Amino acid sequence: MKRIYFVFIGLLCACFLFAQNKYEGSISFSEPRVTQNDNMLKLDMEVDLGGMTLASTGMVVLTPVLTAADGTASREFAPVVVTGRNRTKALKRSLKLNHQPAFSMEPQLFVKRSNGKAQRVNVSLTAPLEKWMQNAGFSLREEVTGCASCKMGGKDWLVSDRIIPAPPVPSYRLAYVVPEPEPVKQRSASFKAYFNYKVGSHILLPDYKTNATEFAKVDRVISEIKNDKDLTITELAIEGYASPEGTFISNMTLSKNRAYSFASYLEKTYGISNDRIKVSWFGEDWDGLKDAILASDFKQDREKVLDIIDNVDIMAGRESKLMELSGGTTYRMLLEQFFPPLRRNEYRVAYVARAFNVEEAKQILKTKPGLLSLNEMYMVAGSFPSDSREFREVFDIAARLYPDSEVAIVNSAAADIENKNYTAAIERLKKIEDKPYAWNNLAVAYSLMGNKEKADVYFKKWADSGANDGKISWKVIQGDN
Repeated sequence: MKRIYFVFIGLLCACFLFAQNKYEGSISFSEPRVTQNDNMLKLDMEVDLGGMTLASTGMVVLTPVLTAADGTASREFAPVVVTGRNRTKALKRSLKLNHQPAFSMEPQLFVKRSNGKAQRVNVSLTAPLEKWMQNAGFSLREEVTGCASCKMGGKDWLVSDRIIPAPPVPSYRLAYVVPEPEPVKQRSASFKAYFNYKVGSHILLPDYKTNATEFAKVDRVISEIKNDKDLTITELAIEGYASPEGTFISNMTLSKNRAYSFASYLEKTYGISNDRIKVSWFGEDWDGLKDAILASDFKQDREKVLDIIDNVDIMAGRESKLMELSGGTTYRMLLEQFFPPLRRNEYRVAYVARAFNVEEAKQILKTKPGLLSLNEMYMVAGSFPSDSREFREVFDIAARLYPDSEVAIVNSAAADIENKNYTAAIERLKKIEDKPYAWNNLAVAYSLMGNKEKADVYFKKWADSGANDGKISWKVIQGDN
């Protein structure tokens, strides 16, 4: 009894010692070969057993396993069973006696290990291709048993973290048009001055009625531009207008004299050279009267007044016809409500802005973006990362300030595309969708939205256009898998 007891203890010790000897590093395998046909997945791989030494009573079960990247799905396949010499005999006897081996599924292959010899076997699996397998990893689950089928442990060996290669990420060339520098940045701003004059007079009186307020407005405008070290006034264009009461000839003269009196004031007050002041006059402003009536809720004889303005010539008594309406009450209402704003001077200040470097332009962009050229804005945008808020804002400002500029539209749309605002980009580009520079970016936007049909149309239009891309700064961007 003692002898049997010691033999049993010896076997347990042998099993325990065997359990310390796993086969990681002694079994190697080739890169899996994966094929996909008719929605079926097939994988083949060679397993090299040449480096392993297996006890005669030992057995190693290698089970192929596919596991989804997120761990939500997995699939086991028929295992490969590697056995020592004596264990092989025991398995054969078991099979002859119709005893079911203790495997989770019927093995695909039984291999008798010949220690010290080169030995390669092929592992194969086939399964219907499921969506989760596209990014599944492949591993071999090792399960080691010793004498008397005692479990000795094991582990999973990762063979490949992705058996099906990821589809190539498409790349696109996004077009940014490099704006031409402005040799001279000519700008202008238009204003109106509603001065009050005594009847029939053209003399400007600073203290007459509301003139002080109007002079203050003019002063703010001219002083702000004139005192800005970044600006140089190049021209002051003044236009004089009169209201319809009185004769046509007298009103023409009155509008001329009032325009010149305003020009004289600007010349004397601000030291603006006379040769930079351009004066013109237009007499009675009937168009202004009509626009004012249309924009108002004026109701009395409204349609008759508009009809007279449109169809009765000035020299044929247009004003007299108005005076006849409703016994003169309509004309008096026009005289009181609509005529005063027609007596005015309009003036446009033209000036040149100096060139700015990038750092200066960044500050100007916050306060007076209109002083920047498209080229300067482009340089400012380029100083920011393309995925930044600042980058997008620069092109948005450019598109607002230059709404009809093909360059501004193309570049703002490109910034939208980089930031995945594909719908916004397409809406911008629709304004110029008949222009070659729009076609490439339209194609990219549609492609990234998944509309390959429209994308192909615009890619072909661009390719066939022969447009000079020398002004384009191409940027490669990545699409989605």
